[in-house]
Amino acid sequence: MSGLLILDRTDRLEADDPLHAFALDELLCRAAGAGGPAICHLWRHPRAFVMGLRDSRLPRAREAAGRLADLGYGVAVRNSGGAAVPLDPGVVNLSLILPKDRAEDMAFHGDFERMYDLIRMAVRRLGGEASKGEVVGSYCPGDFDLSIAGRKFCGIAQRRQVKSYNVQAFVIAEGEGAARASLVREFYAVAAEGADSSAYPDVGTDRMASLAELTGAWDAAGGGAQGGFGGGNGGKGAGLSARFAAAVKDVIRAYQTPAGIARAEAALRLPASDEIEAMAASLRSRYGL
Repeated sequence: MSGLLILDRTDRLEADDPLHAFALDELLCRAAGAGGPAICHLWRHPRAFVMGLRDSRLPRAREAAGRLADLGYGVAVRNSGGAAVPLDPGVVNLSLILPKDRAEDMAFHGDFERMYDLIRMAVRRLGGEASKGEVVGSYCPGDFDLSIAGRKFCGIAQRRQVKSYNVQAFVIAEGEGAARASLVREFYAVAAEGADSSAYPDVGTDRMASLAELTGAWDAAGGGAQGGFGGGNGGKGAGLSARFAAAVKDVIRAYQTPAGIARAEAALRLPASDEIEAMAASLRSRYGL
């Protein structure tokens, strides 16, 4: 991580297209494969519901997506692995965008281990100890679910290109995990009607939690969140998103070197707005409902 640059967009909470961040990642990943720098991209979204490719193929996915859109959710299908995930200001998203410059970079699990180590060290700075392994009943389940005391707060997916790769994670920092799980459960209740039960996760409301809940960083003055399609998240653990993002940056900075950063900055070219918009449109056309 000596030359890993940090791109922190967690304060950008205007109602952007939910595919904006994924389009930016796609372009940065292409650049990394062509000699550009490794980057850790941190971002949040005000209100979105992002499906995986398998979710988009469920029998009534379009109808379920329409209901969410009517309630003010930006709905999109991402081009990385994993399943449905709700996003809001209490969720911090991380992308590790890295070139494939060593033989071990071809190993599937090596990508996930890098992200796991980064998040584990950041969570430790907040007083928690994260474990990895699938949490049955969680949303977006996988072998690299991150949990504390058996309740999941983070999921990891990846997008691999020819000469680079992008490991993406969502981290539930604030609010109530049960409210978000209820939203995902209701999505599948509509979208998966008539589908085989193996085609989607059976989401339980007691399997997800936020870092605020799991580490005790709880804002008792915050309002509770309601589940279902009309649900949101209150102020429980307010401020932990910023603290978690700061912890991630502190972990990275401990490994950076002046020479590494100088080389990375010399190779950096951020995509222009029109490039990002064009890529978002391309992703929507290719992966949309």
